[in-house]
Amino acid sequence: MDQESIVYGVIRDVPSSSSHELARFRLTNCNAILELGEVDMQPALLTSMFSLPSDELLSGTYQTQVIHFAASYKAVEYEWERWMSKFERLLTQMYWVSATVHLETELSGKHTFNWDATGIHHCPGDAALSVRCEWEHDVSFRYAAS
Repeated sequence: MDQESIVYGVIRDVPSSSSHELARFRLTNCNAILELGEVDMQPALLTSMFSLPSDELLSGTYQTQVIHFAASYKAVEYEWERWMSKFERLLTQMYWVSATVHLETELSGKHTFNWDATGIHHCPGDAALSVRCEWEHDVSFRYAAS
C-alpha cells in the first residue's frame, strides 16, 4: 500500500469591532480561497479542501471565524516545500491572526507548523511570513520478556 499523508489545520481570521471592516476582511479571505479553484498540480491546494463557516453565532463563529481545511495525499512529505509555498502564497493574500498546519506521515511522524502575525494581524501584501515547526515521532516497539 502507498504511503498516505494527512494534512489539516486552521486559519484564524481577524476579530473586529467594525462590521464594515469585518465584512471586507472576510470577503477578501473568501475570495483568496475561491481563487484556488479545483484544478492544481500536485501537491494540490484546492478550494474544496477549505470550509468557511458563516458569520452566524449559532454556526460556530463567535468573534473569530475559524477557516479549517484538510486533505489526504500520497506521500506529500516528498513535495512538502512546494505544498508549503502554495499555502504561504494563500496566506499572503488573506487577513489572519494565526495559522496552523498539521502534517501526519507514516514514515516521518507528525509535524505541526505555526504562523503568527507579526503585528495585530496579517494583511494581504504584508512582509515575509515566519513559520515554526514542531516534530513528534512515535517509535513503537514490543519488548518480549523471556
